[in-house]
Amino acid sequence: MSETNQRYDVVVIGGGAAGLSGALALFRARRSVLVIDSGSPRNAPASHVHNYLGREGTPPSELLAAGRAEVLGYGAGIERGEVVTAEKLADGFRVVREDGSAVEARRLLVTTGLVDELPAVEGLAARWGREVLHCPYCHGWEVRDQAVGILAVSPMAVHQALLWRQWSDDVVLFRHEQPDFGDEEYEQLAARGIAVVDGEVAALEVGDDRLTGVRLAGGTVIPRRAVVVQPRFTARSAVLDGLGLVPTELVVGDHVVGSYIAADPSGATDVPGVWVAGNVANLMEQVVGAAAAGLKAASMINMDLVTDDTNRAVAARRTPFSAEAERQVTERVLGDRRHGLQETR
Repeated sequence: MSETNQRYDVVVIGGGAAGLSGALALFRARRSVLVIDSGSPRNAPASHVHNYLGREGTPPSELLAAGRAEVLGYGAGIERGEVVTAEKLADGFRVVREDGSAVEARRLLVTTGLVDELPAVEGLAARWGREVLHCPYCHGWEVRDQAVGILAVSPMAVHQALLWRQWSDDVVLFRHEQPDFGDEEYEQLAARGIAVVDGEVAALEVGDDRLTGVRLAGGTVIPRRAVVVQPRFTARSAVLDGLGLVPTELVVGDHVVGSYIAADPSGATDVPGVWVAGNVANLMEQVVGAAAAGLKAASMINMDLVTDDTNRAVAARRTPFSAEAERQVTERVLGDRRHGLQETR
């Protein structure tokens, strides 16, 4: 393993909205910060970011580029790499990348996001983020008044159909492989004019690089311009395994919706010194919420470091006098002064 003597106040693992927001706040708090980013943001397939006040409609790549520029402008470091593990040290953590290189940090902020695991339906993954959608608040406006299909893959299917009905009066619910709905659910769907189609969905139909319909196993094609599906949201949390932080399953009814790393409202985990923010901790967080979570976690990390700095200073002050201690203080003070004189020359 290639080692390094580099040590930071905080290493941020993940360079999305949460990670960059946290890094910006921490560097503005005069902390030494390194962001390590794998370069695989969750929202890369999407064409635009929505519901982010002041940034509405910005392409995800542009938003991240602007965020990186702001962080780099303050002097924080951003490096590309895949972190494979984090290890606890006596005084902080060691973060190890896939190439074997390692850095140390007093605190960690993990903002690695999640992976959207889609059902195995032909054509679904290829259209993900384009006409295959999951969040009406993110994409509903863009497909308003169009023919929308809901692919039932969880007990939330009826809820999804009723929700998306807000954006279009042409909504079809494909029952696919889900159990039959109850009488009350059918009544709700009928009252809202939502048709239910029985039978397994085999594939999506595409023409001229545009979704045109949903093909059933029997060959029937139902014209649709957008398809809604509920992915399984799986936290990208393998880096935390070595610290004993394992994902918690989010269960709705008897169905596992996804997994996340449990934390308190500030993002603090059960491992002292480790915070999480964004989708790795909150599966439903949108971009603006992830950025806010990164900021909140950063403020708490800085306060934790302030407390640690103070405790260390108090302990040093109480240390009995010795010639060696005096020499170290003198060298530090004179060194700081020399550094200041050099900067002003």
